[in-house]
Amino acid sequence: MDNIWYFEQVNLFAILCPNKFGHYAGSHEIKSYEKGDFVYFTEDPAKNIFLISNGKVKILNDTEPGEEVVKSILSEGDIFGEMVVLGEEKRSDFAPVIENDTMVYQMDISELEGLMLDNKKFAVTINKIIGMRIKKLEWRLDALVFKDVRTRIVEFDMDLAKDSGTQKDQGMHVAHFYAHKDIADLIGTSRQTVTIAFNDLKNEGLIEFKRKEIYIPDPRALS
Repeated sequence: MDNIWYFEQVNLFAILCPNKFGHYAGSHEIKSYEKGDFVYFTEDPAKNIFLISNGKVKILNDTEPGEEVVKSILSEGDIFGEMVVLGEEKRSDFAPVIENDTMVYQMDISELEGLMLDNKKFAVTINKIIGMRIKKLEWRLDALVFKDVRTRIVEFDMDLAKDSGTQKDQGMHVAHFYAHKDIADLIGTSRQTVTIAFNDLKNEGLIEFKRKEIYIPDPRALS
């Protein structure tokens, strides 16, 4: 990625004037992590925003002792720690690395605020993306309370297709990195239940899936 920050598939530096690009592009720090390392813990001071250049990071909340709630699983190009923009002083979640050779850029909040003050389009983009993140969390809470597992899986697949799917014939092809356990964590069920639901959808001709890809022949029929 070489000193270019992408924010939810938006190249933030592309909306900055050339002299700002030159100043900020090489100023952030990059760190390397191995599987099992932590980028930050709950209650750590919130001073930076992070971008994944390579690898994967899981964002978790603690509930009762020994229990965790998965907020998101992030990969190359994703940002996290963004609540610092809204004034978070201490981390309310924690961020374990789940893949070896994970590379993470970090930018100090004061520098980020300087960018936002200097460029209104940049600031609007960040605020919109934070709003989208909050809406997704609200959707997940609503789904856990009111929707059955099959519906949650269907909506998860459709959300993936909307975010990163490509047209193939009349359907949608979705490349992804989620294992069934990851999907189970994100929609609040067990890995076995996810596997059964995927097999049911496959038998009904609504999806085709492999380990790292899903094909939806007719998105309207699935939804």
